[in-house]
Amino acid sequence: MTSHATEADLEELLRQAIDSTGGAARWTTDTDDMWCRLTPRSATPRAQGWKLHVSATAASAPKVLTRALDVLLRDASAFKFARSLEQVGALNTRATPRGSSGKFITVYPRSDTDAARLALALHTATAGLDGPRILSDQPYAVNSLVHYRYGAFVGRRRLSEEGLLVWYIEDPDGNPVEDVRTGQYAPPAWAVSPFPATLPAPRPAEEAAKDPVLLGGRFAVKEAIRYTNKGGVYRGTDVTTGAPVVIKEARPHVETDASGRDVRDWLRAEARALEELGGTGLAPEPLAVFEHAGHLFLAQEEIPGVPLRTWVAEHFRDVGAERYRADALTQVGRLIDLVAAAHAHGCVLRDFTPGNIMVRPDGELRLIDLELAVLKGDTPLPTTVGTPGYSAPERLADAPVSPTADYYSLGATACLVLMGKVPHLLPEEPATRPADQRLAAWLAAAGAGHPLPDGLPDMILGLMRDDPADRWDPAAARAVLRAADRTSPPRPAATPPPDVMAATVEGIVNHLVDTMAPKDAPRLWPVSTKAGETDPCTVQQGAAGVLAVLTRYFRLTGDPRLPEVISTAGHWIADRTDTRSARPGLHFGGRGTAWALYEAARAVDDRALRDHAMALALAPQQPTPSHDITHGRAGSGLAAAHLWHRTGDPRFADLVTEAADRLAAEARPAPNGVSWPVPAESAVATEAGKRYLGFAHGTSGIGYFLLEAAAVTDRRDYLDLALAAGEELVAAVVRVGGAAQWPTQAGDVPTAPYWCHGAAGIGTFLVRLWRATGDERFGELARAAGRAVAERAPRAPLGQCHGLAGNGDFLLDLATATGDPAHHATAEDLARLITAERAHRGSHVVFPTEYGDVSTGWSDGSAGILAFLLRTRHKDSRLWTIQQPG
Repeated sequence: MTSHATEADLEELLRQAIDSTGGAARWTTDTDDMWCRLTPRSATPRAQGWKLHVSATAASAPKVLTRALDVLLRDASAFKFARSLEQVGALNTRATPRGSSGKFITVYPRSDTDAARLALALHTATAGLDGPRILSDQPYAVNSLVHYRYGAFVGRRRLSEEGLLVWYIEDPDGNPVEDVRTGQYAPPAWAVSPFPATLPAPRPAEEAAKDPVLLGGRFAVKEAIRYTNKGGVYRGTDVTTGAPVVIKEARPHVETDASGRDVRDWLRAEARALEELGGTGLAPEPLAVFEHAGHLFLAQEEIPGVPLRTWVAEHFRDVGAERYRADALTQVGRLIDLVAAAHAHGCVLRDFTPGNIMVRPDGELRLIDLELAVLKGDTPLPTTVGTPGYSAPERLADAPVSPTADYYSLGATACLVLMGKVPHLLPEEPATRPADQRLAAWLAAAGAGHPLPDGLPDMILGLMRDDPADRWDPAAARAVLRAADRTSPPRPAATPPPDVMAATVEGIVNHLVDTMAPKDAPRLWPVSTKAGETDPCTVQQGAAGVLAVLTRYFRLTGDPRLPEVISTAGHWIADRTDTRSARPGLHFGGRGTAWALYEAARAVDDRALRDHAMALALAPQQPTPSHDITHGRAGSGLAAAHLWHRTGDPRFADLVTEAADRLAAEARPAPNGVSWPVPAESAVATEAGKRYLGFAHGTSGIGYFLLEAAAVTDRRDYLDLALAAGEELVAAVVRVGGAAQWPTQAGDVPTAPYWCHGAAGIGTFLVRLWRATGDERFGELARAAGRAVAERAPRAPLGQCHGLAGNGDFLLDLATATGDPAHHATAEDLARLITAERAHRGSHVVFPTEYGDVSTGWSDGSAGILAFLLRTRHKDSRLWTIQQPG
């Protein structure tokens, strides 16, 4: 079997092996896109235990599978294997999560005795073949492909205290314990290993970190900068000179290609590039290449400073928009010179990105991470590895090496420096709008409030043209930059036709209507799970968030498709929510879901659905240490306040009082007011004692609820507590120019001005507090928060939690409260920015999340975006708030 075996070839190996053992009647086979699973017909499933993993590369997988099948098909333990070489390769990339990398074959032994016996047999059968170390497991022996760990055999999940679905196992007393899957072997203390101690048990990371490690007999490791599947990057000292160094590690058999080359060859290529650029000042000086414990290492000079991506975010934060503008133009000139100089030395970079450029304290730039660089005359390593958004399209298709790909990367990097972001332009179906046309539309939308000097949008577009032959070179870019009038007045940006916004809204609704899957699906609508997966019924990431927005859309437009959609979604949620008890919180809890169900029931006049919503809202709350809006008492109380306004039911007023009283009891004096520290009993020990300021998790959201509690109950003490929360925010503000910013916690550096932790969420509370008290300090701070939101607009993702939709909703609150149409105009600028980043999929319109995938969810996807866009077109209240100030 050659290394070029196809998916069918691997399954053919299985069929041949089953036929040769006469085992067809003994096994059931099931396949999906990733795995081929085999289960003995006589098997008694186990829920958990010691399981085995066998690693392989794409080149060795056929032989590993053949030898493993000879062992496994003669046994009676269930197992699975990655069903194609493409999937084997995906398990072994440098970007694969460390907790799942390398696991080609997984075996679920019937007993601990079987686990030990099978491990020895598989180790013997696969000896001498290639495969990476599986980082989450313990190797059976030195250089063995066989590894083991204690974990779940079947997929059992539960909600964590943070409201995320996690895999779990049970301890000997039957208590659930999260089955943590990380890049470190860490079995439960009560799980006794049945395997021989052929290797010493790994030391806990916190203990190992206390002892200095000397690599290559010369380089003392001080700390890890980062860990990835390809290996770590470490900061250390050259003990022979005392100079600071960076040490890069390459693990064997990661990103192995058909010829057997892997990331160690990439590291050698980087070393050659550094040697070629030695003495030029363009890159770190190389110091040594050496092996240690079978891994390859490259030690190089440490460049002081920060990566360019970090500089863009932090410099803007620290100096403000006006100062940043001038510094950014200077930095773009340095970028142009950097690419030109590298090319002059015969080096094509192939991965020129903001993460691979260091900004020294004096502002000068240096190239780092040159593992994909190709020197003149060298044969490049074939690869489609790159950085989406920054790598030229042809580079990601492994086109021949050309400097024109670096021109594209230069344009994208200049765009990040000048605008704070490169838009994520998802593929369209059909692809009728060229990428450079879509980028031009985004630059025009961004220029509405953040104009660039004449010529610079054309420079970015020229460098990033779709056709490599048409791209500008560094000399053309430098000429335009020199001619740019840095003091020219803003010029008006092109405004998209008014029908674009209407078509975008229609496309979002089409997407939400058509992607609803009420039958046999774990989730009603598709969402992103890259930041974790929540309960499928909740507001944050589940069906309740989408339902609430579609209900709003139906009320505003009367779309005849929606009554059936709303009814189906409402009853899907009702069938999956327990009215005997509910998790607390608005976005992750039962009362937020009840809020959405109640509004849906009113819209379609469904008495049964309304009764379920009431029962869910009145259900006893599960115990929680959380005080906040998203997970805790403030969120539960806010939903109760809304339902009291809707129904007049005194039971909801009682729930408001109960939540407010508990929050009053838990309030703690802060240096200038009051706050609610994360309790010591929090599920995440490192969170205990933190005093968050933001709306989602801290003082602002709690203060917002207390204002509503004061309105419901006419209790002055709740208003006084909200005022004390406001005083804490007044004291914590950081002024940069005319903008108001806040840190996540008092005393830290300011965070991005989003709903979750930053100015948009804090401003939401301050607007309400200003209108409730008449204290102009709060109103002035809210307006200054609006300026922070406006200044950062092109830099932001698109969603409600961390992005333009949530920021725009705050600006609309501000417009309503102040009567100033300028805030509404700025909100419309944000809407145009969102629209410019849309992608068409037939009649659907979708948007990228901050992780680059697609979601329908409230917090990060289409539902939250639609809610904001509707408010720019229809004067209406903001979802998940009681009323607009005014």
